[in-house]
Parts: sequence; C-alpha cells; structure tokens
Amino acid sequence: APHPQKRTVLVVVLLRGAADGLSVVVPHGDREYYDLRRQIAIAPPGKAQSAIDLDGRFGLHPRLAPLKAAWDAGELAPIVSFGSPDPTRSHFDAQDRMELGTPRVAGKPGAHYQSGFMNRMAGALGLSDPLGAVALAANMPMILRGTAPALSLEGIEDFGLDAPAQAKSRLEAGFERLYAKAQRRSPRIGDAGQVGLKALKELRDVPARASSARYPQGALGSNLRDLARLVHGSPALRLGFIEVGGWDTHTGQGGAAGGRLARSLDELGKGLAAFREDLGDEGARVVTLVMTEFGRTAAQNGSGGTDHGHGSVALLLGGPVRGKRVLGQFPGLKSDQLYQGRDVAVTTDFRDVVAEIAQRHLSVKPSAVFPGYTPGAGVGALA
Repeated sequence: APHPQKRTVLVVVLLRGAADGLSVVVPHGDREYYDLRRQIAIAPPGKAQSAIDLDGRFGLHPRLAPLKAAWDAGELAPIVSFGSPDPTRSHFDAQDRMELGTPRVAGKPGAHYQSGFMNRMAGALGLSDPLGAVALAANMPMILRGTAPALSLEGIEDFGLDAPAQAKSRLEAGFERLYAKAQRRSPRIGDAGQVGLKALKELRDVPARASSARYPQGALGSNLRDLARLVHGSPALRLGFIEVGGWDTHTGQGGAAGGRLARSLDELGKGLAAFREDLGDEGARVVTLVMTEFGRTAAQNGSGGTDHGHGSVALLLGGPVRGKRVLGQFPGLKSDQLYQGRDVAVTTDFRDVVAEIAQRHLSVKPSAVFPGYTPGAGVGALA
C-alpha cells in the first residue's frame, strides 16, 4: 500500500458559467471555425497572438501559454467535445446535474442521487477526517454534499472563530461541550459541529510554507495556493474542489488580444501553472480535472460573444496523466456535425472520465460514484 503520507489526490476545478471550449482548445485546423467566428476566432499558430499549436489541428488559447510547460512534460491532456449529455441550457440545472452526476439522456430522467459525486467518492474512500474532502468555497457545493464528511472554507487563514485571541480557547471548549450535548438530541447538528471543530484544530497544524510559485491575484490564485498547502501539509487530503465564475460570455467575449474570456483564461493559466510548480514532487500523486457545465454556440452572436451551447472541453493535468495528447473525438463544425445544428457535440460523457479517474487514480469502483451507470471506455487519460 502507498505510504499514508503519499496517497493519491483528485482536484476538480469547475468553471461556472459555461466556458467556451472552442476558445480554450482552438480547432485551428478547421476552416469552419474561422467562418463561424469572424471577429472572435483565435488566429492559427504562427501569427501574432495566435493559438499555441498542440498537434497540428488543435492549439491552446494564447493566454494559456503558462500551461505549455505541462504539455511539453507530458502532464497535460485536453479532452475535446467533452461534457454532459443533458440537453439543458440552464446554468443552474446543468451545474446541479453535473455535480450530482444525474444528467438526463435522450429524454429519460436522470438518476436520483441525494449526494454529489465527490461526496460519494469520499464515502467509497472511507474518509472520516474533515480534511479528507475540502472545497475552497464560501458554501458547501452540491458536488460535495452528502453523508460523508466534507469541509468548505473560503481560505485556510480565514477559517476559525471570530474572536480575540485570548478568548478563542475558552470559546472552543464551550462549543465542544455544546456540540457533545447536541449529539444526543440531534446527531446531524452534533456531527457537523464536531467536524468543524476538528477541522479548526487540524488546519492550525497545517504548516505555512514559502513558495516561489507566482499565483495570480484573486480568489482562484489564493484557493489554489491553499490547496497546494493542504496537499503538502495534510496527509488526510484526498479530494479538493475549487469553483471559478465569470465564464458566461454573451457579450464582449473578445479574441486573443483582450475581452472577458482572455482575462479569465489569463488567470486560469497562471493559476494552474503556479499550482503545478508549487506541488513540485507531490504533483506525481495529484490529478486535476478542469471542466464546465456546458459549452457555447459554435457561431458568434451579434454582441461579440457566444450563447449557451452543449459540448465544451476539459483539461486534465498532473503527473499521473498520459499527456501531450489531445483526447476525445471531435466531430467537426459543419452544420451536420453540430449538435442541433448549432453547438459542439458531446462525444465524451464527463462521467466516463470521472469514472476512469476514480478507478485508476483513486482505486474507487465507478459503480460507487455513479450507481446504475455503466461507463464507456473512457479516454485512456491516466497511466
């Protein structure tokens, strides 16, 4: 068995708002892409502010240049035409069904799980420590809600009792007595309180660490920094979750030079590259999956943006990833290749990739993560 200090970790980064897959991983080899997006297309490699070529057909958005080192090292694998088979174009429905793992397929209702798929992973891993499954988020996200213990916090330094230093230990002792009493009357409240107090004590023991990694300003950078600190300092950590908003680019999406999407991708690229650098040797046991609830229309709209679509892309990063390959089947952008004649098709179901990571990286049976669902072959993403 692996050394308890060196257990495998999965990090999921959810881009809320429907990130435009065709700008993240640019199909610069497809002429239709340039016909559909005359103002906002990313230029083919070799021109100023152009796509960073990966394999002759696909390239990264130039603002994701910090991730080229991971690609060159064989630790980055984009997955094209990735997403949920659910036909909804509602952000909230799509996010909930993705996080629960309950997409509707071909008009049939989705499965009825009461928990998020990462919470089911936590249960299958037998996690009991509050730092086993952590969301860097203001509220517990759907993906980690359920019966297995999980923790949400806005930041390691911000998590604690808001009281003068000299009063904190007295307050903590008071809460311990309170929750112990509550345990007898309402086990759920008692359990939640005990988890919070245990987390408080354990987070105090996670060592601060100096790192030369340069994270971008803002929530994403600080959340990734905290997560790297937990990977290094908390042997209990197996599952991490981060959410990033701002991807709903109906207007002013922009191309390579500027616009809303370029700014978001700049932060994402710098953040993920700093996270990889900060992990150092620990990156050999960490897989990061970046995904979004659905993609955007293949054609630009009249407002210099794109509208709600279907398929998008995912990014897989980490030492265990069989990288330097663009994974998935991309059907193309001709009207008869598009979903409903307007969107990128989904040819890789997100559940198949999550199931593959669960099995190969975490040694968790896919049936524990998506009961009743039989995953497809996956994309062969992990060594």
